[in-house]
Amino acid sequence: MIYLDNAATSFPKPVEVYDQVLRCMENYAANPGRSSHDMAIEASSKIIETRQELSEFFNIPNMFNIIFTCNATEALNIGIKGILKSGDHVISTVIEHNSVLRPLNYLSEKGITFTLIGVDENGYLNINNLKKKICRNTKAIIINHTSNVLGTVQDIRAIGEIAKQLGIIFMVDASQSAGVIPIDVALDNIDLLAFPGHKGLYGPQGTGGLYIREGLELDSFKQGGTGSESFSMKQPDFLPDRFESGTLNTPGIAGLCEGIRFIRKVGIENIRKHEIELVEYLVKELSELSYIKIYGGTDYKNRGAVVSLNIDNIDASEVGELLNKKGIAVRTGFHCAPLIHHIIGTNLRGTVRISPGYFNSLEDIEKLINTLKDIHEKKSL
Repeated sequence: MIYLDNAATSFPKPVEVYDQVLRCMENYAANPGRSSHDMAIEASSKIIETRQELSEFFNIPNMFNIIFTCNATEALNIGIKGILKSGDHVISTVIEHNSVLRPLNYLSEKGITFTLIGVDENGYLNINNLKKKICRNTKAIIINHTSNVLGTVQDIRAIGEIAKQLGIIFMVDASQSAGVIPIDVALDNIDLLAFPGHKGLYGPQGTGGLYIREGLELDSFKQGGTGSESFSMKQPDFLPDRFESGTLNTPGIAGLCEGIRFIRKVGIENIRKHEIELVEYLVKELSELSYIKIYGGTDYKNRGAVVSLNIDNIDASEVGELLNKKGIAVRTGFHCAPLIHHIIGTNLRGTVRISPGYFNSLEDIEKLINTLKDIHEKKSL
């Protein structure tokens, strides 16, 4: 199988990730922070190690300002629902994932208002338009760093500077950028950073996290056992315990730790360079085919490794099915980001999304191109 669905979950993972998950399951898969025996202590140490790796990776001053979640969706929900109250106004964009759009829609029934900034056909927002939408009660700006439909990379540093100057909370959804594009929470003025572990960070599914800036107060998302202040019925008010009730996914977090170390060993700039080389070759070759429509433009200097396309007169879902029969895995549909499809004209059909990763080769892309040509040829007979 040629796997080209890395925007959903990266595959394969570095061998070190598999090895560490198995080692944890076999040797120290006990409850971290709950007991004093050797297995629990080793589990706690691995959790600390991973927090430290993440804090260095994103330039986070205090590793205890990172909370572990089961994915970026949970992290986004914790952040969005934790900071917003009735009467607050939020600015976001039409290119957001449903993990932002649905919480905002839910909260709109509870007294918050939100404005979704439009983007151009290539997926880029106009920062001047964003400035114009800021109101006296604007509490937060929430931005998708890299689009999971078009690969568009927004200028989060410029947006973060605007938010900082005006005292507005800046939240970044790094679902498609964490592990591929450098993120510095200090330089980018990020107050809340939501990230998955299972995509660009090469961790297992069921991992993710949320960075919360020092001094930023959020309502607790759930309550329960934390291993700390167990004599009290009240949820601890300090990080990370305030948001980490229940048993953490120690095997997954152990794997995530190795995924981050793999990135640091290879170099994030080398990972991005390789992915963009694959995408640029794909776009160059497909641009010469009149029957293939590529969405979001063909300049990948400031884009992620995501290509959305359609073949004339063939439904996207059928293309995906035919590719699967040839041993090529892609994603088709609306990719949980419904509003952008109205802008690119695919609201009735969706797109075929191709998202290569570090472990793909030019040979994989060549086979995909030839298979797309073959699908069109046979369907045209």
